[in-house]
Amino acid sequence: MQDIVVDIKKISVKRGDHSILNNISLPIRQGEQWAIMGGSGSGKTTLAHALTGEIFYTGEIKMNIPVSSNHSPIILVEQQHHFKTLSNTSDFYYQQRYNSFDAEDSITVGQALHSLHEKDKWVALLHLTPLLSKPLIQLSNGENKRLQLAKALSRHPQLLILDNPFIGLDVEGRQTLHTILDNIVKEKIHLLLISSVHEIPDCISHIAVLEKGELVWQGKKEEHQSSLLKKVNLDSRIIAEIKKLSSPAFTSFTNAVYMLNVHVQYGEKIILQQINWQVKKGECWSVSGPNGAGKSTLLSLISADNPQAYANEIYLFDKRRGSGESIWDIKKLTGYVSPELHLFFEQHNTCFEVIASGLFDTIGLFRQLTAEQETKVHYWIQLMQLEKLTYRSMFQLSNSEQRMVLLARALIKNPPLLILDEPCQGLDEQQTIFFTQLVNEICTQLGTTLIYVSHYAKDIPACVTHFLQLEDGRIKKAPALQASAGAVIDH
Repeated sequence: MQDIVVDIKKISVKRGDHSILNNISLPIRQGEQWAIMGGSGSGKTTLAHALTGEIFYTGEIKMNIPVSSNHSPIILVEQQHHFKTLSNTSDFYYQQRYNSFDAEDSITVGQALHSLHEKDKWVALLHLTPLLSKPLIQLSNGENKRLQLAKALSRHPQLLILDNPFIGLDVEGRQTLHTILDNIVKEKIHLLLISSVHEIPDCISHIAVLEKGELVWQGKKEEHQSSLLKKVNLDSRIIAEIKKLSSPAFTSFTNAVYMLNVHVQYGEKIILQQINWQVKKGECWSVSGPNGAGKSTLLSLISADNPQAYANEIYLFDKRRGSGESIWDIKKLTGYVSPELHLFFEQHNTCFEVIASGLFDTIGLFRQLTAEQETKVHYWIQLMQLEKLTYRSMFQLSNSEQRMVLLARALIKNPPLLILDEPCQGLDEQQTIFFTQLVNEICTQLGTTLIYVSHYAKDIPACVTHFLQLEDGRIKKAPALQASAGAVIDH
């Protein structure tokens, strides 16, 4: 029998009266590389935190891992990452990444990697060399993931835990990561990968499946017979509720977005150039492109988060930016979700409060609700099937549960324009199918205008009929969606 490297015995975790993990036992032997799979709230990330000693648990975790001054036994690379400014603060506000003055207070990729041992090897492999002078606050989601992985690998872990590392990566990024994981295994580093059934690298040898805190299957990858997901159709009652909704109150516009020769530049770095784009009322658009192509910056010009909108010829709802409107005039007409939005809410904010904040476009709830507004919050909680989470704090929710809460926040105003940037990032398969069908129904029934960003064609609602692809800050002709369920649309 192979030597056991990490022996997980009867691990249980509770949060208040809520059981997160229940008697999980899992031996990880020499040479084995594991993937942990399961639906939303199944306990995958909690198990990772238990292994690193970040949370209290009962049971035993025995590690037969040699420790030296140059090696760390176990390192977890999480889905989301916080960092501090040069002023030693971490209280970033959401729009800060788009303000050049504030960006100067953010350390660069090169500074973040400066003190790490043997960094050059992983910097090159993770394609970070061109980013060394870029402020952390301006990194795309995929770029930030590559940075965190480089930092973790430079510490020579014996067991590297990656929490959904493929989320937010474009086609090239995912292919690169598969190669990187193969190279990591060759360095005799053990992997524990939290991932979906669609992203299991060749180097993975074993799979464990969690369901509601229980370990329901474990064994060799080739023996794992994943049952195909049942076709999920939106509940007829939800469709009936959507049909009862009124169309967005404000519809007296021809173009939701109209851009003429838009150019965005930070110092010598050009982010967007020669962008000419028209989004007419009621159109549903897909925006795609590799990580760092300029997608988030493009959306920030529409969502009123980027001050460079004033230096360009941009019309939102037929009014030119800088003609006297406030950012709140724009925000009240848009529902918005981004991959990092939840990081800017206080962790004590409850599900109810976060959804309610969407009525006022604030990051947190700072005013008393009327009875009518409270009714509306409860309505969307029920529609999004979040009743059990209503008064739980954000920090008590899984990543996918947090995402569903933010989606409800974006929809609560029933705005004329929805801007959804990777809205299914972190959702499990069932939640993704539910949400894309929900968005499709809203746009179809109510005539809502949609701008939708995703790296996966399978995550794009059926109502989308227009396509914009960015590459190196320029518009590139977008391809038609492919029929394959695993199709990608970055190239």
